[in-house]
Formats: sequence, structure tokens, C-alpha cells
Amino acid sequence: MSRRDTRGEPQLPGPEWPVYNRSMNAGMPTPLEELLTYSQRPQLSNATMLLAFTGWMDGGDVSTGTIQRLVDLVDAKPFAELDPDPFYIYNFPGSMEMSALFRPEIKVEDGLVASIELPSTKFYASDEHDLMMFIGKEPNLRWRTFADCLFQLAHDSGVTRILFVGSFGGAVPHTRDPRLYTTCSQPELLSEMEQFGMRRTGYEGPGSFMSYLMSRAEDAGLEMVSLIAEIPHYLTVTNPSSIEAVSRRLAKILQLPLELDELRSASTEWELEVSSAIDENVELVERVREYEEAYDNELLGIEPEVDMMGPDDLGDVDGLILDDLGPDE
Repeated sequence: MSRRDTRGEPQLPGPEWPVYNRSMNAGMPTPLEELLTYSQRPQLSNATMLLAFTGWMDGGDVSTGTIQRLVDLVDAKPFAELDPDPFYIYNFPGSMEMSALFRPEIKVEDGLVASIELPSTKFYASDEHDLMMFIGKEPNLRWRTFADCLFQLAHDSGVTRILFVGSFGGAVPHTRDPRLYTTCSQPELLSEMEQFGMRRTGYEGPGSFMSYLMSRAEDAGLEMVSLIAEIPHYLTVTNPSSIEAVSRRLAKILQLPLELDELRSASTEWELEVSSAIDENVELVERVREYEEAYDNELLGIEPEVDMMGPDDLGDVDGLILDDLGPDE
């Protein structure tokens, strides 16, 4: 039978049982059965589950933007959704500004509530390409149960590998491809990812749900890798250029014949708009030039001389790059 911890949170069978063997606890509800709603069942084999989360590692909308683009390109269909209620905070104590980051978006028209937008936790699948994709908000609560649900769904659906796409801001110019990093659940996966031009991650600091999931993947009988893009820290809007670059690399990893010409065209147009806006700020023009020189020297094996700088070092740069520089929908 299933266990409950002291907080009353449902758990999958403990390590003394085969974790994902349903036959051993037939008829007993698991977190997956309680929290997941299916509209259909995908037919997958040796599949990859792609994960995208808003928030912590979605700078430039690279995580969600890349996976949403892939959903569109392979015509993946939604097939399941997790109940968001156990996993998200809707009312965070503190100032209105802080609390607003957690509250659901609502729309009121003519005195009536027209809509309320709770966190989306949708799963998509492409049977043709043996792909499962998840786009949602990083959970605030019950990481263990959320992970249990992902692992259970992976095993039930023929998924053998999980691949997370994310991003962070760094000293990369918008005129160059993002640097790509990887973290892996097993040592042998590192050399595989390095064949696609990805560097090994080195980091110490606040962790993400992705890192928690990675720490448990091998024990759950799954492979897990991440594709993390270092993107320009001085741009805080949707970054179609980085989304296009990550999509190209992802297509190679997954061996997918994706048609990316439209995305590349949008990327080029966006880069020109950004460069035009930056030309109005002499300090930023110089900083971008230094980033370009350091980036190019690194490719040539020359020790970079430019120091990493944070967003605060450029004053009102964020105000320079306007929201309307994002891609047209």
C-alpha cells in the first residue's frame, strides 16, 4: 500500500518496492492517478520527455518559447494536465508587488469576471516523433510529489530520457549564439552532450526544480540531461534569437528534421531591431563590443579580458529595450 509522510503528502511506494510496478499495488491510487487528467493516451516508445518551466530558468522565454515552438513544429497534441492546486502558491504574504507575482491573472469585463488564469501544467505528445513535452510553471510546493508524477508518467508512457531546456543571463552579446551548458544525471551522458558543443555546468547557489529532478532521475530508472543557454543579461524581453539557436541545437540532439527558416527570419529581424535600439546608448554599444570581442577571442583560444557584469552595472539599460521588441504573435 502507499505511504504518507508526516505532512499527509501521498508518496509512491518506498525503495523496498519496485517503485513503478503498478501490479504490486493494483487498485491503490497513486499521486499520478489522483492529480493527472487524460484527454487521450499517447503511443510512444523509447521516447524523450522535454520540460519547460516559467520563472527561475526561463530568461528571454527561452525555456517555454523553445518547447512551445517545438510543439507547433511537430504538431504535438495536448493529452494530459496536472491539477495545479497542490503545487502552487496563490497568495504570498507581503507587499502588493510581491504578492502579485503569485496571484492568478484575472480579467473583469463590464462588472463580471470574464476569466481567471491558473498555472498551466499541460503535457503534449507526438507519437510520430516519440516525444512528450511539458510546459508549465515551476512548482512552488511539494517538489517530491510533482517529481513522482513526472517519473510515473514517463514510465507509463514509454519515456526513457528527460531533457530540460533553460536559460540564464550572462556576458553574451545578442549578436552571437548563446553559450550552451549541460548537467546530466549519469556520467556517461556528459560525453554525449559534449558532442553537440555543450559545456559542463559548474554552479553553486540557489537550486531549481530541474536540479532536484536531476538528482532523483537515475534512481527512478531514467536518464536526464539539461540544455542551458547563457543569453544576454541586458535584454529582459522574449529573445527569439536565442530561442532559434537553442531550437537548432535541440533538433540535432533529437535528430528531428525541423523547418526553422521562419524562426530564423524572425530572429534576424529582432536582432536588427535590438541593435538599432542599442545604438542610441553609447555606453551599451561599447559594452556589447567588448562582449563580442571576448566571445570571439574565446573561440580562438585567447584568454578573455572582459569581466562579467551584472544588470545593475548598466543603469537604465532595461528601460532601453522595450517590450515591443518581442516577436510578433
